[in-house]
Amino acid sequence: MKAKITYLLAAIALTIALTACSSQSTNKSEEGSNNPPSKDGGTLIVGIESETDVLDPHRAGGWVTMRVNNQMYEPLIGEDLSKSSEEAPVPELIPVLAKEWEVSEDGKVYTFHLREGIKFHDGTPFNAQAVEFNVKRLTDKSFEYYDKLGAARTFRTWKFFESVKAVDENTLQMTLSQPFSEFPRMLAQINSLQIISPEAIKKYGNDGLGEHPVGTGPFKFEKRTRGEGITLVKNEDYWGTKAHLDSVVFRPLSDSASRVLAIQNDEVDIIAVPPPDAIENLKQKGYEIVSGTPPHVWYMTFNFENDIMKNQKVRQAINYAIDREGIANELLKGTVHPAYTIQSPGNMGHDPNEKWYEYDPEKAKELLAEAGYKDGFTTTLRTSVDGSGQLLPVDIAEWIQRDLKKVGIDLKLDTKEWISYFSQYNEGMPNDVGMNQMSSGRTTPYFLAMVAHSQFKAPGGFNSGKYINSNLDKVMDAASTSVNEQEALEQWKKAEAMIMEDAAFAPIVNDSAPYVVHSRVKDFVVPAEEWYTLAPVWLGK
Repeated sequence: MKAKITYLLAAIALTIALTACSSQSTNKSEEGSNNPPSKDGGTLIVGIESETDVLDPHRAGGWVTMRVNNQMYEPLIGEDLSKSSEEAPVPELIPVLAKEWEVSEDGKVYTFHLREGIKFHDGTPFNAQAVEFNVKRLTDKSFEYYDKLGAARTFRTWKFFESVKAVDENTLQMTLSQPFSEFPRMLAQINSLQIISPEAIKKYGNDGLGEHPVGTGPFKFEKRTRGEGITLVKNEDYWGTKAHLDSVVFRPLSDSASRVLAIQNDEVDIIAVPPPDAIENLKQKGYEIVSGTPPHVWYMTFNFENDIMKNQKVRQAINYAIDREGIANELLKGTVHPAYTIQSPGNMGHDPNEKWYEYDPEKAKELLAEAGYKDGFTTTLRTSVDGSGQLLPVDIAEWIQRDLKKVGIDLKLDTKEWISYFSQYNEGMPNDVGMNQMSSGRTTPYFLAMVAHSQFKAPGGFNSGKYINSNLDKVMDAASTSVNEQEALEQWKKAEAMIMEDAAFAPIVNDSAPYVVHSRVKDFVVPAEEWYTLAPVWLGK
């Protein structure tokens, strides 16, 4: 007999959640007005920090692309993005294309009851068969439309996946080989299982779908001109509360100064990743700075196939040698927080009081001497020059370069633009490269397994340093398969301590994700997540 854990939210409650901010703002601005302005219409232009990847939610790499995809595609289970980080430090899971779901007593069988009457942007029906098609695309090598690249990008979600079955038109079952406590949260991550029109995949193929995106979301694709922008238009047939905006343009501006100039010249309405030294001036000019606490950590990954980095004391020394407070407060002007653990904020496993490897250059020198490198050594750090969550990657890398020089380490920098850099990240590093860099995080403590489990090591996985620790794997597997939330959390904390004691990474900073917003933009919310929804946003005067 099944013990059902049913997640039910009435449609009206979801609608209220999605439009709460909009309602509050409207009430304040329209009080005493007989002719309130219409919220509908207009084009929002967002200045983003780099060019985007393919508009295929299963293949896409990087948050800058996922933020675009999130306006067009939807998952079965989502996160409530209507609340700010202050209101909801960990976003609540909500039903999206699945109106409810239940899990069997043994934690292995998930049954999803789907919303009815929904259509994809191409007019084809959304149903259980469409979801089954999407799951098979990512899990079944014998499936005609199996996508190797998409499967590689999303396979952490499917760690314990066994089978999928469309029970009827509106009911879907997924069976796991073992309980997976974070499975619902992983399904809510936007590159895990946002649902694509099967007919679009059949028409354009796995390689072509990214240029012809077709989802069910509040906006649909109109056009893309590389280097200039992506235009989305309002989905007039959307099943939920329709968007206010007629259209949205995402305009890539990789140079931070160009983004500031664009908003000051009234060419864009919102810009991402403003240069830290420009924020106060922008505030004084009347622009709003909106930020939060997303699940973000900017970190360096050590290459465990590099002879020098195999030495734990070297890795610990590098951690002690980096002045994270200086990076956060002097270089980035307080727009970030120093990161002393690899676990990202925004999930129940993160403890902001953890203080691993506080700045101690003398301790770093001692450890280097103990490791046999009293006179230091030369190594290479690979990093991007821009990209999703990357902040000011070259500036940060140059700061680290100066810090390491003080303890005798000569750090060479190897830089690439974001799309090229990210496409190579999962392939790992050559033996002569000591470290590379990434910014990531999740609203689940399972993030630790994503970056440190040997099953996910490069090539192909997000464990780019090829870190292998069998004892750690066992702890993370125990956490993943526990059906007791508190026991799972204790295992994740144990795993975090093991990773940090081993100094498998050098966490540097946690972003606050500031956006500069023009005063005419209303109800733009930065949730405790790396992406957002533009459906409630409207343009005033």
